[in-house]
Amino acid sequence: YVLVTGGVVSGLGKGITASSIGVLLQSCGLRVTCIKIDPYLNFDAGTISPYEHGEVFVLDDGSEVDLDLGNYERFLGSTLTRDNNITYGKINQYVMDKERKGDYLGATVQIIPHITDAIKEWVERVAMIPVDGKEGPPDICIIELGGTIGDDESRPFTDALSQLSYTVGPENFCLIHVTLVPVLSVVGEQKTKPTQHSIRELRGLGLTPNIIACRSTKVLEENVKAKLSRFCYVPIQNIFSLNDVHNIWHIPLLLRDQKAHEAISKVLNLDGIAKEPSLEKWASMVEISDNLHVPVRIAVVGKYTDLSDSYLSVLKALLHASVAFRKKLVVDLVPSCDLEKTTKKENSHAYKTAWKLLKGADGVLLPGGFGDRGVEGKILAAKYARENNIPFLGICLGMQIAVIEYARSVLCLPDANSTEFKPETEHPCIIFMPEGSKTHMGGTMRLGSRRAYCHVKDSKSARLYGNKEFVDERHRHRYEVNPDMVACLEKAGLSFAAKDETGQRMEILEVPSHPFYIAAQFHPEYKSRPGKVSPLFLGLIAASCGELDAVLNPVPIHQDNNQRIVLGKGTRVDTKNGFCNGTNKKSQKHLVRCKT
Repeated sequence: YVLVTGGVVSGLGKGITASSIGVLLQSCGLRVTCIKIDPYLNFDAGTISPYEHGEVFVLDDGSEVDLDLGNYERFLGSTLTRDNNITYGKINQYVMDKERKGDYLGATVQIIPHITDAIKEWVERVAMIPVDGKEGPPDICIIELGGTIGDDESRPFTDALSQLSYTVGPENFCLIHVTLVPVLSVVGEQKTKPTQHSIRELRGLGLTPNIIACRSTKVLEENVKAKLSRFCYVPIQNIFSLNDVHNIWHIPLLLRDQKAHEAISKVLNLDGIAKEPSLEKWASMVEISDNLHVPVRIAVVGKYTDLSDSYLSVLKALLHASVAFRKKLVVDLVPSCDLEKTTKKENSHAYKTAWKLLKGADGVLLPGGFGDRGVEGKILAAKYARENNIPFLGICLGMQIAVIEYARSVLCLPDANSTEFKPETEHPCIIFMPEGSKTHMGGTMRLGSRRAYCHVKDSKSARLYGNKEFVDERHRHRYEVNPDMVACLEKAGLSFAAKDETGQRMEILEVPSHPFYIAAQFHPEYKSRPGKVSPLFLGLIAASCGELDAVLNPVPIHQDNNQRIVLGKGTRVDTKNGFCNGTNKKSQKHLVRCKT
């Protein structure tokens, strides 16, 4: 077990640290699983506002979990389940259900031992479940304890983890404490006192750190490391600097360069089991990302733009696609409310700024969301992209907005709306779906991996997905396209390229006459990975660069008798995916770069 805790302040990046440690250990030939502990009373993250903890991430099994599980999946390439996210709400319900059934045989149910035992049992059970598609238990379970050491709400979990460390023994338990080493502008030196107090608090809870990971703006100075080692009783070689970097993909490399794998291996007695880390592919990806200069600008028009973590998976999927297409991503978060006419009267500067960002973008993306705030602004953004041939991708609510806008503008139905926003509308384009619940919010939506069947074989979306018969993508929504309006929408030129197995639920729409106007009811961003880009996001980036044809019409590479790769004239080589694409003259420079 590798436990990652945080001290001094929240928001230090424990999730990125835990994910990066996982990447490093994976590169040493070890199989890794992850558990995120959230000490709040909510059963899961599903009903929490994005402004509280960032986006809600959805897993294949339909569970709504903390965004850190998204980081785990993206970094490690794993597929997690609902049990990989523990909350105090889940533990409490589990214990109360057992109490009601009489499983405690009349005993007084208490925090210790009943709650703490439930936590330990949960951790030990989930730690044995593989998440990498292979058989047999993982070698390492990384546990991230949310919050900050010293929080009252975390006490049952720190007690349980302290007991776990005693139960499994020191050779099976490594504690990494992520802490802050601030620099006071007045004196200009890195201060260790907050870390010293945090370590003292940690020890008072029965947990002894083996490794200290120090977050700081700059690289940790050697004398600061020595001071921390002296006062925190941790070997100096086990104190690592996690300084600010412009790209979080650098963190596994930072840890490798400081021999973090050796420190963990020594604590867990992994000598002879763990290999030397092999991060060549990861380092190559980082180098490519760092050396991109040709920009592609995407406007993300949303409701929660004050906190970028609200759209974390969307932003990561855009990054994955832009790096794969060798473009430098520039994202403008545009508040949808600021595009509305009411804002023009109340705050003309915000109105002008929002429209300037939208009109300056190479592509437009409308992400998911709930509630009617900012909806009219999203409709205006969809209308602008459709009428001006700007590449457009709508996700979940973004697809519903595209349908409403099309019905209003093309079908001339000014009252067209969703029953979520206007229940009494005469033209309900979007309706409440039957399998949901109107009285309970948590876990009652259409959630998790569902199958979408491609109905229009030559559509752009079908070609982006490699002309597959069907695709499996993750969903999170209550409302969807009214099947009674599909025929008239299609007659007016809208194409529903993919539907569910019944043919009643619309999954993907396109405007065939538009260069790239695609929307999906599902969330393709949840399954995007650095080395496995979401096809719809790749299509948006390619279209925004004017190079969509290079993705839609790949030309296979073949070899001659001398095993030399034969390429057509004016082709761009994609050495990673094993194909080359027909391109325009502007892109022929890529051929020279890939020659070697």
